[in-house]
Amino acid sequence: MERTPILQGKNLVKRYGKVTALDHCDFELYPGEILAVIGDNGAGKSTLIKAVSGAVVPDEGEVFLDGQRVDFNSPIDAREKGIETVYQTLAMSPALSIADNMFMGREIRKKGLMGKVFRQLDKAEMERLARDKLNDLGLMTIQNIRQAVETLSGGQRQGVAVARAAAFGSKVIILDEPTAALGVKESRKVLELIQDVKSRGIPIVLISHNMPHVFEIADRIHIHRLGKRLCVIDPKAFSMNDAVAFMTGAAEPPPETIPA
Repeated sequence: MERTPILQGKNLVKRYGKVTALDHCDFELYPGEILAVIGDNGAGKSTLIKAVSGAVVPDEGEVFLDGQRVDFNSPIDAREKGIETVYQTLAMSPALSIADNMFMGREIRKKGLMGKVFRQLDKAEMERLARDKLNDLGLMTIQNIRQAVETLSGGQRQGVAVARAAAFGSKVIILDEPTAALGVKESRKVLELIQDVKSRGIPIVLISHNMPHVFEIADRIHIHRLGKRLCVIDPKAFSMNDAVAFMTGAAEPPPETIPA
């Protein structure tokens, strides 16, 4: 029985002047999996991810969510459909609290007149929900939900960003280089967090240059080269050296690794 991808890109094309960033590219994420996307710098990985998450509108091709065609004109459109993206920059306001960052753009207003007319925020409810979400993901090493994000370590900030995505990403979570700026211990915590999110049934797209991390947690690896998908490999069937060779063009992948 053929599985239906939860998120799919078909024949995606994106050009910037004379540069073709996506060249008739395909992409599939299946329910409950961690799909790693790897490729050399300039291969088009970021453009692909932006095209399926609403940050870029492709010139050609189609995007499908749960088998239905979707037309995202912005990341907000994708968010409303349950796709959350954690970019490398984390997109957080350092001076604001953890709770404020968790609910940025999704603030909860007080019930009744105070919320509807005076648009007062329900700080207590947002703090309670933020604490619950961090607790669910084992992140309550953070003692004070009101502390400013700038006071957190790199791993804790990444944890808050992933928790925010997990709290609101009902369909798909996309993580762009989540361990890039972290030390060994903090990277380990983030990888555990990713696996915890997967265990809750949310599929994850992981963009990473860190091959040991990719081979440790990915169920499948999408290898991107020259603006398109070269192949998808099973990390149990191929080595890191194989993946790097395919990615750089030093070796051609076997035909059976190339999706139909």
